[in-house]
Amino acid sequence: MSLYFILLTASGAVPLLLSFDKRLQFYKQWKYVFPSILLVALVYVVFDVSFTNRGIWGFNPEYLSGIYLFSLPLEEILFFIVIPYASIFLHESVREYFPKLEIPKSINMALIIALIVLCLLIAVFNTEKSYTFYISLKLAVALLLSLLLNSRIPRSFFITFGVILVPFLIVNGILTGSYIEGEVVWYNNDENLGIRIFTIPVEDFAYAFSMILYNLLLIEQIKKRTKK
Repeated sequence: MSLYFILLTASGAVPLLLSFDKRLQFYKQWKYVFPSILLVALVYVVFDVSFTNRGIWGFNPEYLSGIYLFSLPLEEILFFIVIPYASIFLHESVREYFPKLEIPKSINMALIIALIVLCLLIAVFNTEKSYTFYISLKLAVALLLSLLLNSRIPRSFFITFGVILVPFLIVNGILTGSYIEGEVVWYNNDENLGIRIFTIPVEDFAYAFSMILYNLLLIEQIKKRTKK
């Protein structure tokens, strides 16, 4: 079993088992969660294939199973299912136990607008850095979408993302070279800002935030349409 697959198994096993917890009963949300995960994954995989083929990032075969789909390692495709599921589960678990854990509406609005402006500025001044440009725009669109939908999700997600960062730092840290020789995933630093937190490119934090936020917003919309 490859190291990448082991990390995915470890990341997904506990949330999957706890989905049947009597209080959480997260499995009842699967009819909303999985369609969202698959739709968002499709978009991210398309860009992943493009960026891999362009050498913006790549994968160390030493830590892979050797199975490839669309020029991506099987593990990389599973990443877009396992990690969002674990993150959404963690977000919903925190909300279940702390339902009033939200930032005030005015602060939420100011924070979203500030982040959108920051993302756009980063994108404008880094058009030659593909990863930085891509993820800055993607995060800006996700945040703008939350405003247009008048969604309450960011008010709690800004907090729960701090909890999600704990396993993120461990898993993504290993993927980018912490605690192991070499890297599971390598990055072409000419295509990013070259700023790393431990071994993790700073763009990866925006990548994770946007991917989970898109999922949460989509789940919210699917629930609304289902109720109608």
